Formats: sequence, structure tokens, C-alpha cells
Amino acid sequence: MAFQPIVSVRDRTITAYEALMRSTDQAMGRPDLMLGAAERLGRLDDLGRAVRSAVAKDASRAPAGIRLFVNLHAQDLSDETLFDPSAPLSQIASRVVLEITERASLDHITDLQERIGRLRGLGYRIAVDDLGAGYAGLSALALLEPDVVKLDMTIARDIDASATRQHIVRSMAGLCTGMKMELLAEGVETGAERDTLVACGCDVLQGYHFGRPAFGFESIPSDRWGPQ
Repeated sequence: MAFQPIVSVRDRTITAYEALMRSTDQAMGRPDLMLGAAERLGRLDDLGRAVRSAVAKDASRAPAGIRLFVNLHAQDLSDETLFDPSAPLSQIASRVVLEITERASLDHITDLQERIGRLRGLGYRIAVDDLGAGYAGLSALALLEPDVVKLDMTIARDIDASATRQHIVRSMAGLCTGMKMELLAEGVETGAERDTLVACGCDVLQGYHFGRPAFGFESIPSDRWGPQ
């Protein structure tokens, strides 16, 4: 697993790291290739369990009090081992935010809200990932009532030059404040994007500007934070 920092610009602190799949096999160099192979082979459950176990093992090296964001495939929500209180990741559930991608259809998951409730009962928090990239849109918020909303990187890209994207972020920031949800923008690559997002009400950010995924829990260079 590689880990990418998630930061609060106003507090100038790392608040979390997202855990990301990596492979030394060149044929499986991207997460989508691993997921595609697992789906073709009927091994998505095995891959999900391996990822969750690996994150739980690496968590012992993470800074104290830091949250860990872990991606779930929609099918993981049908795997009963995810809900096992004795599972490795369940042991640190209070530190974990489970990201459910908006790109994956949740229509085939029976008792979805009951399953989300069971995860919250174990101590997990829930995030909707890639909001704005998939087909579900705001319906994902209504279905999952997440603790964290992650805006897709296409929203952050060149936002400093896009009045439309700025209006979207301001609107989402207001919505999330009213619904007591944390808003997070990913894909931040420049200081101008950082400053514009903060000005629009989105202070929690992730992207190459702050740090690339690394095999460890790296700090943020001091010049990445911007003006105080």
C-alpha cells in the first residue's frame, strides 16, 4: 500500500492519509488493472480482504491520531468479512474512513443503508469518493449520508480559471456545512488551485501539490502550505 497525505490548509496539518493499491508487477501497475483482473477472475472479495489487511498492518506505523482513508469497491459491501468485528481493519475502525466510489453502481447491493449502519456501528466513518465524476451525483449523498464528501479531481483542475467550478465548490461547501459533512477536494496540483479552493470554502485538500503516494507516511514540504 502507498499513502497520500490529506491536509487542512488553514490548520497547516496533515489530517489523514489515503491508502492506495500498488504492485511491483508491471502488468498490474495501476489499481484499475488489478481491479479489472480480479473482477474477471472472480477474486474481488480476495483483493478487498488483502487490501484491508495490508492497511491494518501498516496502520501501526502511521502517526498517532491520523485517519486512514480506504477505498471500497461496491462489491465489498456484500462481503460479510467486511462487517466482522474481529477482522484486522475492524480493530482500528475508529481511525478509518471507508471511501465508496460514486462511479460504481450501488443498485445491486441489497439492504445498502442497513449495511452502512453496521459499518458505522463498528466505528467506521463513510466517504463518498469522486463526487461529480459518475452517474449517481447527489443521490449518493441521499443514499449514504456520508461523513465525508470527496470532490472529483476534475472539479479542482484549473479551478482558479473557472468561475463555474468555483460556484460548484461554494455551493457544495454550503451544502456540506448544513448537513454536517466534511468536504474534501482531491487532485490539487498547484498553489493557485489550493488558494482558490480554500477561498471557496473547501479547506481539506489532497493532491500532488502536497505529496504523491509513497510507501510510508511522509510529511509536507513547508512551501506547499501557502501564505499564512
